[in-house]
Amino acid sequence: MQRQNVTLSLPRSLLKKAKAIAAKKERSLSELMRESLEEKVRESTGYKKAMERQIRLMKKGFNLGTGGKITFSREELHERR
Repeated sequence: MQRQNVTLSLPRSLLKKAKAIAAKKERSLSELMRESLEEKVRESTGYKKAMERQIRLMKKGFNLGTGGKITFSREELHERR
């Protein structure tokens, strides 16, 4: 995988905390930031794929065994015994 350096501007307090976390996990700051960005990208693309899959399912619809006909009324569904 080809890599490219990036320059970031961070508040000094954030940088200190991030360095401390990286040291505690025995990782470099670069590794810590890369892992964090990879996780954000996975979350974003995973959500998008799941949403697209659900929209396709909704457009297709589900076989509810009714043959497309409703054989009961709303009142019958909500009848209390």
